[in-house]
This record gives sequence, structure tokens and C-alpha cells, in this order.
Amino acid sequence: MKNFVSIAILSAALFSAPSAFAGGDGGCHFHGNAPVKESVITGCAIGQKDASVISGKLDASWKSVKLDKAETVEGKSMKEWKFTFKNPSEKDASKQTLYMFYTLTGNFIGANFTGK
Repeated sequence: MKNFVSIAILSAALFSAPSAFAGGDGGCHFHGNAPVKESVITGCAIGQKDASVISGKLDASWKSVKLDKAETVEGKSMKEWKFTFKNPSEKDASKQTLYMFYTLTGNFIGANFTGK
């Protein structure tokens, strides 16, 4: 009986433990080698763009900019996600297109205006 109670408590603890995956309150922090679903990583890229607006790294005009394209591309050493946001309101023509890069497993690599 004592073993049964111990197993029941352990099982309940395992099933109620917080998940290590993104979504909900978990943010965009991933572990493991499994590729992340496109819908999840797209949400992370949009969130990263919005956070850059809030922190002042991007002009406020970027707040309303929607995702233009999500695609996988060949990176320097592996395939990666490339997200493209276009802001025609940006005065500097060389900064009208923002690119964000993530690993297929969901880790943020970086962002730039060159796409490389």
C-alpha cells in the first residue's frame, strides 16, 4: 500500500509539472532537439519584434507591422527559420525590411536588416 501511495504521488507530480515548451506563460524558451511547430515559432518572432519596439530598439511604427513571410533557409551551418517583416513607414529605405532568424529547435539567432 505504501508503494502504491508513493507511485500515485510521483505520478501526480510529473503530470502537473510545468512544461518546458513554449506557449501560454512558458515564453519562447526551448530545450531538446525536436523542431518547433511553425505556428509556435512564428509567435515567438512576432513577440521578439514587439519586445524590440517596447525596448526602443525598433521605432514605434513597427508595432503594427505584420509578419510578411516565414520560411526555412540554409544558414551558415544548418537549416534555420527566417522571418520577414516589412515596414513601408520606415523613413530609412535600408531599414524597411526586418529579418529574424531562429534555429529549427526554436532558439533565437539574431535579427538584422540585410537578411544574411
